[in-house]
Amino acid sequence: MVFKCQTDSYLQQFKTNVKTCKSSELKAPKSGTKLNGFEVVLEDTILFPEGGGQPSDFGTIDGKQVVDVRRDGDIAVHFVVSDEPLSEGREVDVTLDWSRRFDNMQQHSGQHLITAIAEQTFGLCTTSWSLGEEVSFIELDAKEVSDETIRKLETIVNEKIRSSAPVVVTVYDKNDERLQEVRTRLMVPEGLTGAIRVVTIEGIDSNTCCGTHVTNLSHLQSIKLLSAEKGKKNKTNVYFLSGNRVLSYLDKCYKREKALISSLKCTSGDFYSMTEKMKKSLKISQKNCLNAMRDLAKLEAKKFLELTEKPKYISIHRKESDVDFITFFLSEVKDKTNNTLFVLSVTDDSTDVNSGGQLALAGNQELVQRLIPIISGLMPVKGVLKDGKYSGKVANLSKRAKLDELLKSEFDK
Repeated sequence: MVFKCQTDSYLQQFKTNVKTCKSSELKAPKSGTKLNGFEVVLEDTILFPEGGGQPSDFGTIDGKQVVDVRRDGDIAVHFVVSDEPLSEGREVDVTLDWSRRFDNMQQHSGQHLITAIAEQTFGLCTTSWSLGEEVSFIELDAKEVSDETIRKLETIVNEKIRSSAPVVVTVYDKNDERLQEVRTRLMVPEGLTGAIRVVTIEGIDSNTCCGTHVTNLSHLQSIKLLSAEKGKKNKTNVYFLSGNRVLSYLDKCYKREKALISSLKCTSGDFYSMTEKMKKSLKISQKNCLNAMRDLAKLEAKKFLELTEKPKYISIHRKESDVDFITFFLSEVKDKTNNTLFVLSVTDDSTDVNSGGQLALAGNQELVQRLIPIISGLMPVKGVLKDGKYSGKVANLSKRAKLDELLKSEFDK
């Protein structure tokens, strides 16, 4: 069956009748939340069922949200989020989420155009494609595609868009003799029953396709080829934007550029040299910081080692350090941990009282093992015990002082 959405891709509202309605449930694609509703089959539909690389439409049926449409043979099954069923035979108003549909049309027609020019001009055949939520890609049957080829391909497809060539959809019966005269880029699959749709970009390409398309290349506005990257099995993926996505992408790039200009205090032309300079400076700072952590840990360890009478409990918490401080400190006192319990911690963010961080206990293994449940009961920690040392990641260190009280009380028993 050829649906109304396939004969008029620009139709946004439609009246039809309910054929069947049965209770069902659906797992939401992003959240995984279970949705309760009904599978509804209409006499016809303007909501496209997923197929041909194009995702399904969204919309409403009598104001009820349609969040998925799938093809089941020659019918379209709509998943309607509702507490009440739609009675069979009832006339309903179907409304299309036009913004989503038009975006899909621009990407799909853009794919047809890129695929046709890539094959005709450069001998690069398309083996598959994917319509992504932000960026789409075409898989080309080539181990690599040069930057020069990408530039030329982009130039030609945009020239074709400016030519305003019509895009025409023709529906043929599979036995229609006229179909033999239509030169399609893809062969009609054997065993196909029912009507066959051929999408023709006038003077450029004809191709069998079930998807929705613009009626004129000018509706694509422009196409931007972003990159050509290595794909699977010696293929190349060419990433692209078509239509309104180009403007949206440009807007995001411009806003990011303004933010970086303000932050880096330089022009956009100096971004690369400025970031290289910052990377070099950061590397030096990290090295100096590591040396400082080592020296600080040694000093703290030295204070302990010089004590004539070693305490049973040592607690050190540093907000301005990282896990290297713990590592360096314990390496200095590693031979003195049998009779002393060391509790060391550092925060990830010294400006946040609820910051997480790293925590370590070192001492007699039996003692450390006995204290682990106390720690876990007070704060969320994921750690491991090995050779008398328990270390792990803490989600929130705000109760660090309380932990000291609890652990010290263990020595007073």
